Amino acid sequence: MQFRFLSWQVDRMNIRSRRALASRVLVSLLLLAPVAAIAQAATGVGFQAIAIHDPVNAGTTPGYVFYPSAQASKITWHGPYELHATADAPPIPGAKPLVVISHGHGGSDLGHHDLAVYLASHGFMVATLEHPKDNFHDTSGVGTAAVLDGRPIQVKAAINELLNDPRWKTLIDPNRIGVAGFSAGGYAALVVVGAVPHFNLFTGYCKRHPQDPDCGLLQKLQSEGTATAALAALQASVDRWGKPDDPRVKAAFVMAPLSLVFDKVSLSRVDRPVFLYYGQDDRVLLPQENVLHIAPLIKTLAGIERIPKAGHYVFLSPCSSQLSRVAPDICKDPPGVDRVTAHRKINADALAFFRKTLGVAAH
Repeated sequence: MQFRFLSWQVDRMNIRSRRALASRVLVSLLLLAPVAAIAQAATGVGFQAIAIHDPVNAGTTPGYVFYPSAQASKITWHGPYELHATADAPPIPGAKPLVVISHGHGGSDLGHHDLAVYLASHGFMVATLEHPKDNFHDTSGVGTAAVLDGRPIQVKAAINELLNDPRWKTLIDPNRIGVAGFSAGGYAALVVVGAVPHFNLFTGYCKRHPQDPDCGLLQKLQSEGTATAALAALQASVDRWGKPDDPRVKAAFVMAPLSLVFDKVSLSRVDRPVFLYYGQDDRVLLPQENVLHIAPLIKTLAGIERIPKAGHYVFLSPCSSQLSRVAPDICKDPPGVDRVTAHRKINADALAFFRKTLGVAAH
């Protein structure tokens, strides 16, 4: 479930074959023409670190802003991450749409850096954040209200931070804001556009999947008679730090979301476009219990895409050799899955979705 409940993260040819090849090349060129047009629109990308006020834990949390720059991008290494962006490059002036990216359980504010760079290279401001107590170096709060109910609040806080910061507010159009999220970040993105979690749905899930190791503690709490109270406490904290729905956010691009806590009633308030993505062979968040469960319940569903044979972590940026050595579990994909190829499509689909939903013309 990628979720720790209450304790809790790619000779020769005869004339006929030559003609066939020429025909295929011509068709390929025609099909790739839109991609070429997009590439021509790309600019350099700059990035800067930011500190975001965290109203949930009364502190700050780190993040990054990626933005279009007239300065050509260069490769910048940040730990094991190979960023195709230049630190502190001067931004191109003018208000632009903003997309905030929320990472998954135990993730990082650079876990989706290729998506951030791609959107920024096509005219978007992009913000990432590190969710406190549910990141790669600290998962102490996973499964608690501070994480489950706090994640959407932290996405809202990131938007507030940028719109109030003199460095960034003149570069952002406050009427064109979107959110992208992966896994637990996909859950947060859905809540930000109106979904209401119903945490008691965990009980039904664990009855259907008692072998899921993440259900072990829930079963223990049930035997002790405390599970109902614990779930009720989570539910009571949904609005503890304010309303998680953010009307400023006009669209959500959601990848492999934790969504077994949503039902028809939960999703009835989602009134903005949602695009869903999932891996066919996701064993962390089973598609039939999560993304495929919610897809028919979202009345504003703009599209759904499947990556054949892919597992859960295909949505993380393609790994450098350094990251592959230290985190092989999240870097290795099943046979037949090319993460680099998959991300070309994911990123292009995200760009097309946000251009359409946020009213951004392609150049």
